[in-house]
Amino acid sequence: MSKYVLYARKSSESEDRQVKSLDAQETEMLAIAQREGLNIVEIIRESHSAKTTNQRPEFNRMMKGIKAGTYTCILTWAPDRISRNAGDLGLVIDLMDAGKLECVKTYSQTFYNDPYSKFMFLMLGSQAKLENDQRSLNVKRGNREKLKRGEWLNLAPIGYINDRANKKISVDPIQSPYVIQMFKLYS
Repeated sequence: MSKYVLYARKSSESEDRQVKSLDAQETEMLAIAQREGLNIVEIIRESHSAKTTNQRPEFNRMMKGIKAGTYTCILTWAPDRISRNAGDLGLVIDLMDAGKLECVKTYSQTFYNDPYSKFMFLMLGSQAKLENDQRSLNVKRGNREKLKRGEWLNLAPIGYINDRANKKISVDPIQSPYVIQMFKLYS
């Protein structure tokens, strides 16, 4: 019988947008496991970006478990939960080629140890890498443009507020008197 590891990952870089992501992934995948009678040996949860090779401790532990035969299949929400970099993608494919990993099952499809499935898995993982790389370029371009216009890039410093309507920072009428008093006392 196949031994599945359920792997749920969220990027630690955007905590505010993904607070419930791990729970949601786990709930959805456990429902699939129950419906399809999958043997879940362990659940591994990780809050770490997958854009850099060999940087995720829980992913690395999962790979060691596959090599050791503790798990023979991965159950995860989507291919991009496994990897957004070529090194980790290659490691998963190498484990399939070695006969250690039977499949990677996601919410919408299963990637088996056959040429077409491995190709599709690599393509989807490569697409996730491309999206990451493009997002980085787009953010940098946007930041350069904001700086040219004199806009503030981040949260306003203490004593100021972000004026979202005008895309500027403005003096905070509540905090600014305290900041002024603080500087006067210091001097």
